[in-house]
Amino acid sequence: MNTNFFNQIQQLDFTGVLQLNISKGAESNLIVSVMLHNEQCGDNAKNGIPPLTFNATPQEFDEGFFEQITAPIQRVSGLMVDMEKFLKQLEEVKKQSAIEKDKTEKAKKEKEAKDKKFKEAMAKADELEKEGKHREAWMKVPDITEFPEKADEIRKRKTSLSDKFATPSLFGAMEEATPEPPQAVEAKDGYPTSETDEEEQY
Repeated sequence: MNTNFFNQIQQLDFTGVLQLNISKGAESNLIVSVMLHNEQCGDNAKNGIPPLTFNATPQEFDEGFFEQITAPIQRVSGLMVDMEKFLKQLEEVKKQSAIEKDKTEKAKKEKEAKDKKFKEAMAKADELEKEGKHREAWMKVPDITEFPEKADEIRKRKTSLSDKFATPSLFGAMEEATPEPPQAVEAKDGYPTSETDEEEQY
């Protein structure tokens, strides 16, 4: 006996394992359930898809079985493939989200560490300024290249400090370097020009 049953199964468009359960029903009927399993699909919702169940005579199955199952099997197969694609995309989004979250966390920590370093340097400069060590305070103010986002604040701070130590110390140094001219004692006739001359006269 020649049947084309398996040729028609081959022509069905599905992904996974097609499971057929055939049992005898009342009178001469057959009960056939068709279930598609796709192990690649990781979504547990697939377990809620019910099997296709038919109760008919052998002759009715021969005449219309494949017409009855073709569309539903293709829909179920497509649904499970889509579910798996969805899960994979969702997993990818989660990974990307985790990567972005890690990047954000890392950037936040780096910014916090940088801000802390900046504040500590500025606090040290303030402390030295209070002690009157303006030059040392100026040296402690952070470099603009290290904190470009705070360039204006750094410039203002350095300028205010340099104004305090540069101008006064420059003039102070000039005054120290210029000695006062010696006062010459004029010698007058009959008067001694020094203490030794005075002593000699007596």
